[in-house]
Amino acid sequence: LISLISFLFCISSCSTTKTEQNTVYQISTINALLEGVYDGTMTYGKLKKYGNFGIGTFNALDGEMICVNANFYQIKSDGKVYHVKDSTKTPFAVVTRFNPDKSYNLNNVEDYDLLQKKIKAKLPTTNIFYAIKIKGKFSYIKTRSVPRQNKPYPPLVQVVKNQPTFEYNNISGTIIGFWCPSYVKGINVTGFHFHFIDDAKKVGGHLLKIKIDRANMKIQYLTNFHMILPDKENFFNVNLSGDRERDIHRVER
Repeated sequence: LISLISFLFCISSCSTTKTEQNTVYQISTINALLEGVYDGTMTYGKLKKYGNFGIGTFNALDGEMICVNANFYQIKSDGKVYHVKDSTKTPFAVVTRFNPDKSYNLNNVEDYDLLQKKIKAKLPTTNIFYAIKIKGKFSYIKTRSVPRQNKPYPPLVQVVKNQPTFEYNNISGTIIGFWCPSYVKGINVTGFHFHFIDDAKKVGGHLLKIKIDRANMKIQYLTNFHMILPDKENFFNVNLSGDRERDIHRVER
């Protein structure tokens, strides 16, 4: 009997671990962020328990977040990288425990559109989530970051009209991001969403344009989705019923 209980416990533990490793954990929704719900609801100290890989933003929309190898970084509106304190909060983030299923080389990719086509050609289906990590040498990178906002918060499409952008040539670094299927429209950014950080951990941001000399890409298949919604009044009262795909495109690109 003891042996049987031990065996069943082992199966249960292994199954739980596998589920966690193939799960997207998301804080809030992209439509809430578009509408100006920028007050953080989860600390990064707690968020790190859900994943060691991801992207997002910060309380009051104070820059872009990228998580590489379990380290959370903040790229503020000056384009520079800062370490994140456990007490810092996020209003929107997407993380996972990165355990790649496939690895590919990417060489001489001339632009962002071609990069997306090459990645999409490697996906066995567009109906699940994917975590994507690209590490290598880039002949050109253009990024942006968003400045910290003050209340009353403006919608995100207004914020990005004056977003600072940054351009880098011949830079080595890491791109972190996700593919989200079309049926999560309004919940997350459908398609690809990437952030960048250089190897020296000095500069980065939300990816806008890219040219790749040579890089390695790792892809993880993610078949579970776990969303944690804010329990705050500003989220309860915001109107999330509209179709905001056009606004998302303007914000992302």
